Amino acid sequence: MANKPTPDEPGVDDPGAGRRLGVDVGTARIGVAMSDRDASLAMPVETVRRQTGFGGRDLADIDRLIEIIEDGQVVEVVVGLPRDLKGHGSKSVKHAKEIAFRINRRLSRAGKTIPVRFADERLTTVVATQALHASGRSTRESRDVIDQAAAVEILQSWLDARAQRLSRESE
Repeated sequence: MANKPTPDEPGVDDPGAGRRLGVDVGTARIGVAMSDRDASLAMPVETVRRQTGFGGRDLADIDRLIEIIEDGQVVEVVVGLPRDLKGHGSKSVKHAKEIAFRINRRLSRAGKTIPVRFADERLTTVVATQALHASGRSTRESRDVIDQAAAVEILQSWLDARAQRLSRESE
């Protein structure tokens, strides 16, 4: 694994119109968010209990993510790439890459050409936690919601950057 994992750039090899899925991978939970069909607004979907580890077969968490992708007619999957403020990867990068690999493999085996991208997710969980604290909710009672909110942050940042790039390219 590289010392400075590099996220993908929104809008590069863009699949066009349609929904995007945002994924925040943790060791215990996976936060999931989805965009509207116009790819302009990210909304929380659910928190999936993490079951699949390294090696072995795909478990119910991967099955559920694939189901969400298929049911939502998703055209692009955006997985958060956890990095510190200097852009260095942490142990969590391995988890994000493992889940992204498994999603991509399952989609490919099903004959689907849906790109799986990595987005910079620095501070998304911090932002989500602060927003929930501001609304009067504790971290302990809100872990599932925090994971979804982090996925929303990841996806919304991607959508905004994608829109800016596509706008610049059309000028």
